[in-house]
Amino acid sequence: MGALTKGRYLSAMGLLLLVYCTVSVVSKGATGDAQPDALPSVQGTLPHFIQEPEDAYIVKSNPIKLRCRAAPALQIFFKCNGEWVHQNEHLSQEYKDLNTGLKVREVMINVSRQQVEDFHGPEDYWCLCVAWSHLGTSKSRKATARIAYLRKNFEQDPQGKEVPINGMIVLHCRPPEGVPVAEVEWLKNEELLSSLTDDNIDTRADHNLIIHEARLSDSGNYTCLASNIVAKRRSATAAVIVFVNGGWSLWTEWSPCNVPCGRGVQKRSRTCTNPAPLNGGAFCEGMSVQKISCNALCPIDGGWDEWSEWTACSSQCERLRGRECSSPPPRHRGKMCEGNSEATENCTDGLCTQSVDGSNDVALYSGLGAGVIAVAILVVAVMLYRKNHSEYGVDVIDSSALTGGFQSFNFKTTRQGNPLLLNSSMQPDLTVGRAYSTPLCFQDGADKDLFDPLPDIKVKVQSSFMVSLGVSERAEFHAKGPAETFPRDLTRDYSGTADRRKKGLLTLNGPVSTGREQLRTNGVFGHAGGRMVVPNAGVSLLVPQGAVAENMSWEMHMVINQGEASVQTLEGCEILLGPEVTYGPPVLDLFTPVAMSIAHCAEVDTENWNIQLRRKTQDSKWEEVMSVEEECTSCYCLMDSSSCHLLLGRPGSYALVGEPLTQAAVKRLKLAVFGSMEAGSMSYGLRVYCVDDTPHAFQGVVAAEKTRGGQLLEEPKMLPFRANTFSLQVSIQDVPQFLWSIKPFTTCQEFSFPQVWCSNQQPLHCAFSLERFSPATAQLSCKISVRQVKGHEQILQVYTAVAETGKESVPFFMQTDCTITSQTGPKAFKIPSSIRHRICATFDTANAKGKDWQLLAQKLHLDRNLAYFAKQRSPSAVILNLWEARHQDTADLDSLASALEEIGKIHSKSSPKDQGEPRPGFGQAEAGCARGAGAPTNQAGEDSAPESTG
Repeated sequence: MGALTKGRYLSAMGLLLLVYCTVSVVSKGATGDAQPDALPSVQGTLPHFIQEPEDAYIVKSNPIKLRCRAAPALQIFFKCNGEWVHQNEHLSQEYKDLNTGLKVREVMINVSRQQVEDFHGPEDYWCLCVAWSHLGTSKSRKATARIAYLRKNFEQDPQGKEVPINGMIVLHCRPPEGVPVAEVEWLKNEELLSSLTDDNIDTRADHNLIIHEARLSDSGNYTCLASNIVAKRRSATAAVIVFVNGGWSLWTEWSPCNVPCGRGVQKRSRTCTNPAPLNGGAFCEGMSVQKISCNALCPIDGGWDEWSEWTACSSQCERLRGRECSSPPPRHRGKMCEGNSEATENCTDGLCTQSVDGSNDVALYSGLGAGVIAVAILVVAVMLYRKNHSEYGVDVIDSSALTGGFQSFNFKTTRQGNPLLLNSSMQPDLTVGRAYSTPLCFQDGADKDLFDPLPDIKVKVQSSFMVSLGVSERAEFHAKGPAETFPRDLTRDYSGTADRRKKGLLTLNGPVSTGREQLRTNGVFGHAGGRMVVPNAGVSLLVPQGAVAENMSWEMHMVINQGEASVQTLEGCEILLGPEVTYGPPVLDLFTPVAMSIAHCAEVDTENWNIQLRRKTQDSKWEEVMSVEEECTSCYCLMDSSSCHLLLGRPGSYALVGEPLTQAAVKRLKLAVFGSMEAGSMSYGLRVYCVDDTPHAFQGVVAAEKTRGGQLLEEPKMLPFRANTFSLQVSIQDVPQFLWSIKPFTTCQEFSFPQVWCSNQQPLHCAFSLERFSPATAQLSCKISVRQVKGHEQILQVYTAVAETGKESVPFFMQTDCTITSQTGPKAFKIPSSIRHRICATFDTANAKGKDWQLLAQKLHLDRNLAYFAKQRSPSAVILNLWEARHQDTADLDSLASALEEIGKIHSKSSPKDQGEPRPGFGQAEAGCARGAGAPTNQAGEDSAPESTG
């Protein structure tokens, strides 16, 4: 038999021998030699286990204890994994059961973590007890010993959701692997959830959380909590938002007819408050105001009939006559006739005789004479007055009737000194609203005004409403120009706008028809190298010196792709961060990589973004070239705050693609407001654009507004837009209600999150149309608020003059004299050729004191992905090319000179004995760079001793 089998045999024999001896002693005691204190036992009974070993888990390094109790039992031993446990590892004791008087034996052993880990068998580590009595043995159940643990990572984290009210919420959770299996609990806003206290909540055995009918109070942050005897683990937090779509209230009663007489209008309205939209819910669809025509009965004033005949003279010398107000009678709230319905007069024609006193006659005739004299004086006075005033010829009219009851108002004039606004005394520079690190255009010769001045527009305004371009202004974009002159997505048919909106496509406002020319730049480059720039697009290409072989030249081109197919190849949450750029020709063969700069719209943060460089393959599919944070030897990517600088060795089409990792990821939006007059009416249109913050994307807006005759009313502003899935709201505020009319409930437009986030360099815009009450209104002032729900907000302040004029708007914002798009030879580079060669000769050579190209890269802050530079024939030359591309908008070489000076100081400290001697090569390069920043370098200056670089 083997050694192991032999050991087990000897161990078993020893145990049997021990049991035999024990039985003998007990038997001997039974024949009369037993000690007085011996415990009684029952003869002829097998051992019965009072306590059997139980399954246990080893937590960390703490051993477990296994116990057995049996009666009657002479001996108890443990057997683990088929082998007897050594006697010395048993702890045993005996005592007498007071109820039965039987002898009870209890045994305990310890099982350590090491023992369990060292066991390699087909099943778990197990142990059982074997108890002996006079008649034989009994075995207990098997107890397993397992090492307890709980993994850190959940197999499935719950995901955030947006659900409508009364909808079902299902949050999935698969806890980490563990022994024993982890129990799952759910936390809402860090408070424990229980299905016992809330019938609407169901936590099932599969660990999922189900809320049958979502309530507003169910919005919150949910966390899955997994725990066992070892540890507790928390999942990623899932944000649940319960939103409410807006619903219309009941219609109000019809208003009275708005005219007192004739044909008028009655109105009734409703509000989106039953319920009001909450948490990003959809606004109500349909009209908020209804109108019907009405006919108000005009009032008819009463008119007098003809007087009746006089009555006979009465005894009082009076006679009467009357008339009625019946021609016509007053109707429909008409006025009653003015005047008396009866008249009386004296009868003095001799038909009536009365006796009077002589004294009365004197008084009577005296009164009549005085009355006649008074009437004569009054008539003469009136005639004289009219004669003196007859020179006017017309009646004098109150001039207040011409003003229409309007009061004069003072408006703020346009802010002075701002080159982006109307009425500015400076020539506007409107190409970008921020400083981009890539040039917009080369300038030749003397300085020129790049743009036409913004004219003082004078326009009219109509009833205000906010609509998307793709719906209410669709007719303006049916006329199509040549396909190659349109930016991406402009040649589509807009008849299916509503259908595409239902499918989630970005068509609420539609792409803007720009009509701009194809963005293409060509140049012929030789051994001296050069640079190409796509005007007003933030895209440039640097061809280094020596990239083209001597006595050769290449005709190169650079194109910004404005087609629609490429963008649709992107998947998931990925978005374009800048324009898709192609350079070639495809057969281009260069000795050193070119440096391409592309403006982007991301707030660069490695914790929140996964940014990749992609290249189009021959079958028009996109392949990943590299992630900007990874090490790569085939290309190099340097991300600045607003531009990406690439070192590329293969021609082709490239695009910068970003995927948000968290809701804190931010992309920049440029906001601008334009205005123009709507010809032949009293309406004035405001258009608010939201576009990715890159020069190329903004030029699409510029080109579209040029065709419409629009004018920039406020300098463009930047809005950080977060990946928090909340929408963007645009609203108009502070419109003077006494001068302008604006529809109720139409002052706010909302773009969904996918529309804004996935715009992919295409502009979104919404339109406001206002109407003034009077042609005398010559000023418009208002605010445009652009805000992301639970995010940032920007205010665009509008001050502009409006008037009825058919004057054509002056084109603006385009660099019409940007004719130089490529430069070749030394003038295309900042660093003089002689200084570049000396720097390369100094730093390309390895130096024991560390003065090599790696130190140069470190001081120029280009010390990431050094494996790429190490692969190049001249690492220093490639580093300088990247520095050139990064600082092409800087007019001096201060940063390079400062870096060289700092390297010189480090070298001086490390070599104090050489401080009095000139440093060949390196010192001259340092001084040469310092001189190159201010003036051309000559040979004498290059050979002279180094000067101060300060």
